[in-house]
Amino acid sequence: MSLSIGMDVAVSGLSVTAEQTSIVSRNISRAGDPHASRKIANVVSAYGGVRIASITRAADKALLEKMLAATTAASAQAAIAKALEALDQTNGDPELDASPAAQLAKFGSTLQQFSQAPQDPILARTAVTAARDLANALNAATDIVQQVRAQADADIASSVSRVNDLLAKFEAVNNRIKLGTASNMDVTDDLDERDRLLASISEEIGIRTVTRGENDMVIFTDNGLTLFDTRPRAVTFSPTQAYIPATMGAAVFVDGVAVTGSTGMMGTASGRIAALTQVRDSIAVTYQSQLDEIARGLISAFAESDQSATPTLPDVPGLFTWAGSPALPPASLQIGIAGSIKIATSVDPAQGGNANLLRDGAISGNPAYRYNATGAAGFSDRLNGLLNSLDQQRTFDPSAAAGVSGTLSNFASSSVAWLQAERKAATEASDYKATLANRASDALSSATGVNLDDEMTLLLELERSYQASSKLIGTIDNMFGAVLAMVG
Repeated sequence: MSLSIGMDVAVSGLSVTAEQTSIVSRNISRAGDPHASRKIANVVSAYGGVRIASITRAADKALLEKMLAATTAASAQAAIAKALEALDQTNGDPELDASPAAQLAKFGSTLQQFSQAPQDPILARTAVTAARDLANALNAATDIVQQVRAQADADIASSVSRVNDLLAKFEAVNNRIKLGTASNMDVTDDLDERDRLLASISEEIGIRTVTRGENDMVIFTDNGLTLFDTRPRAVTFSPTQAYIPATMGAAVFVDGVAVTGSTGMMGTASGRIAALTQVRDSIAVTYQSQLDEIARGLISAFAESDQSATPTLPDVPGLFTWAGSPALPPASLQIGIAGSIKIATSVDPAQGGNANLLRDGAISGNPAYRYNATGAAGFSDRLNGLLNSLDQQRTFDPSAAAGVSGTLSNFASSSVAWLQAERKAATEASDYKATLANRASDALSSATGVNLDDEMTLLLELERSYQASSKLIGTIDNMFGAVLAMVG
C-alpha cells in the first residue's frame, strides 16, 4: 500500500469517527426524550478508506402499534373517569346528606314525624322545607349533569381542533420525510417527530397506519376511514353551546362521514373523542333518566284526587309540581322533569303558602281536592296516605338502569349505587390502562430508545478509533518526512 493511499484511509477513518461521534452526541443529548430513538451510523468500505453510507434509527413497528393502542385506551378511560367524578358532585359529601337519595330519606322522616303530630305547625313547615330541599337537590343534580354534558361537548370540540392541528403538522413532517428519503438524506429526527405526532393523535382517536414507498405514511381511523393520505382529511364538529336534558349533541365527522353519535354508520370505538361522546350521549343521559324517574315518582306519589262523593275530576299535582302542571306526568320516562320539579307555591311558607295544606289537601286551590273536610287539626289520614304512597311499589323505565320496580327510596338508593359503581370501575380501569400505556411506552423505549451506558461505551471505542487514525496519520507523516529527507 502506498503512503498516499494509507493517508487516505487514515483521513477517511478520522472523518467517519468524527461523524459517528456527532451521532452518539445526538443520542446522548436526547436520552431523556421518550419519543427519541437511537440513531445508528452505517459504515461501509469504500475505495481509499471507509464512509458512512446512511444514518438509520432503531425502530420496532409492533411495539409502536401496541404503544399507540394503549395510549388510545388510556386516554379514553381517563376521560370517562373524570366525567364520572364530576357527576358524583350530585351526591356531594356523604356527611352533608346533600344527594337526592339522602334528601328523599330526610323528607320521608319529617313526613313521618308530621303524621304523628298533624296539629304541630312547626313539623308541618319542617316537612315542607324538606320537600323543597329535595326538589332543589333534583334541580341542582340536573344542572350538574347538563354541565358535564356541556363540558364533554366542549372537550370534543377541543379534541377535534387538536386532531386537525396535529394532522397539519403531520403533513409537513411526512413531506420532509418523503423528500429526504428520496434524496438519501438523514430523516431520522423527522421520523421520531412523526411517531410523536402519531402518539398525540392516538390520544384523541384510535388509529392504524400503513407505510408506503419512500417512507410515506397513511393513517386510518380504527374503523377504517382514511384520516391522512398525502393530505389530511377534514375532521369536523359543530359544538352545542348550552345543554338541557332534551339536547342532542352533534356528531363528529371524518371526511364527511359521521364517526360518533346515533348517525355514525362507521363509529370510532376508542380514543378521547369516542369516550367524551359516550359521556355526553350515554353515561350522563342514563343518570339524568334516574333523576327524572325519581322526580316523576314524587309527583305521582303526592298527587291529589277528587274527594267529591262522585269523583269526576282528574288527579292533579299536589305537594310536588312540574312544568307540565296541572296535568300529571305520563306513566313513562319524562326527559328533564327533574330539572323542573318544585313544590307548590300554595304550600310553601317561604312563598307565603300554608304548610297545613300538606295535611288537609286542596293544594291546587280547588276545594274538590280537600281531604280534611272538617278542618280538624288532628287529621292524619292524608299524611298516612302520603306515607303509604311514598312506600308504594312502582315501575321505572329500564333505560334508567337502576331497577325496573321498587319503592322510590329503593330506586334512589340504586341510583347512588349505580353511580358509585360506575365511578369506581372507571377509576380502576383508568389506573390499569394508564399503567399498560406506561409499560408499552417503556417497552418501546427499551427497544428503540437511547441507553446512556451503551452510548458511553461506544464513545470510548470511537475515541480509541480516533486515536488510532491520528497515530496512523502521524506515522505516515514521519515516513513522508523521511522520504523527503532522503531525496534532499
